[in-house]
Parts: sequence; structure tokens; C-alpha cells
Amino acid sequence: MAPRSLLAVILVSISALGYAELRNCGSAQYDTAQYVCYDNQFLCPISSGEPLSYCSGACFSKFMYQCVNNVLSTLPAVDPTMPFSLTASNPGLPIDGKAVTACGQHWSIGGETCSYCPSQQVGSACPAGNITAMFASEGRAAMDTMVPGGQGVYLDPYWNVGYTQAHSAYIPPGSTVEGLVAYNGGGFVNLNGNGYGWAACPPTASGGGGSAWNLVAKNATNAATLANCSCTRPRLSFPLASS
Repeated sequence: MAPRSLLAVILVSISALGYAELRNCGSAQYDTAQYVCYDNQFLCPISSGEPLSYCSGACFSKFMYQCVNNVLSTLPAVDPTMPFSLTASNPGLPIDGKAVTACGQHWSIGGETCSYCPSQQVGSACPAGNITAMFASEGRAAMDTMVPGGQGVYLDPYWNVGYTQAHSAYIPPGSTVEGLVAYNGGGFVNLNGNGYGWAACPPTASGGGGSAWNLVAKNATNAATLANCSCTRPRLSFPLASS
């Protein structure tokens, strides 16, 4: 009985490990949870939940690049006069497809949009107020608001996404305002920190709980502190996505 019991334990242990499916790509084997195979000879990794595409010897993200006639090029930047909203993209996360929202001078994923409009002064021109929208131009971003002077977007010293208070241009010392590019037909890309991109961090009891996830610009200085977070890619939405 002992050998049979030992065999059962081994089988249960192997099953619990949840080995991924292995397939062949030409002469190489690959894990289907980590790579995708093109033309039975080219392997591209799955990054932030996105199976990278293939173009003439290079793997690329459709959030930033395009392949036309086997030539790889950067997607055009979004029209700086056109507002857009963002949704999180990572099929492996519960926030996949949820809107990036602004509230309390902070961006989150799957939260509520906080807005105010003085109806006595603005009247019927007041928007619905349930959509977080923004503009992007020349590596910078700003909120789509009716506030004189606008509300600029920045990455605070801890690399959270913030925006200026209405009627104020104050930005915390040590913040970053550049390296934020919106690509037409693609995503909102963080070019700071050697292409680490974005991380989505789940809510914690110490952080107030709730259902909204925190959106953080990931880079070489904070990557080690984001062990409980997952990579994601904010996708541009037209028309605007409501929270």
C-alpha cells in the first residue's frame, strides 16, 4: 500500500503545480502561457497580457507600433485636440476592460469619476460628469475639463498618476510630466524608465479597500516594490468610456 500511496501523492503534487501546455514552434518547444508562435518558426512573448505581434524579425506591441507591408513603424500620435478615455487591458486580470478613472487628483482603474460643474454658471453645457477623459500632446497629458488653465497630468514622486487641482498649477516636487504618449489606434504609453510601462495594483485594506486598482508608472526605481502588482496596458477608447 505504501508505494501506491506515494504514487498518489506524486500525481496530486504534479497536478497542483499546474504545468502549462507545451507546443512546438519549429524545432523549439514553448509555453503557450508565455509565448505565441508565428509561421511555425518565430516566437514572441506575451507581455502585460498581450501576445506580441510579429513583423519582419521583430516582436512588437500593437499599443505602440504597426506593421504595414512588412515594415515596422510607430503608430501616429493621437490628435492633440481629440479627447480620449482609457480602459485597462490585460485578459488575466479582473480589471480587464474597466475604465481608468480620475477622483481626488488621482487616477485609478475601475473606480468612480469625480466631477463638479457649477450649473448656475454653465447651464446646459455641463457634461454628464461620469467620464474621465484627457488630451495628449508632445509627451504630456492633461485632463479634458472646462477649467480655465486646464488640469495637467503628472507622475508623482512615487510614480502614481495625479493631476493638478482646478485653478492651480501646483505639481509636487520630484514629479514627472513628460514621457506620456497616446498613440492613435493603440494605447497610452509610459516611456519613462526604459519601457517598463504600467502596473495595476489591487486595493488593500491599509489603502482604504474598495474595488479600484491603482495605476502606477513602472520603472527601474520602483519595479522591485511592485511584487503584488500586475502589468497592464491602458487602451485608448473612442467614443469615450464611462465609469
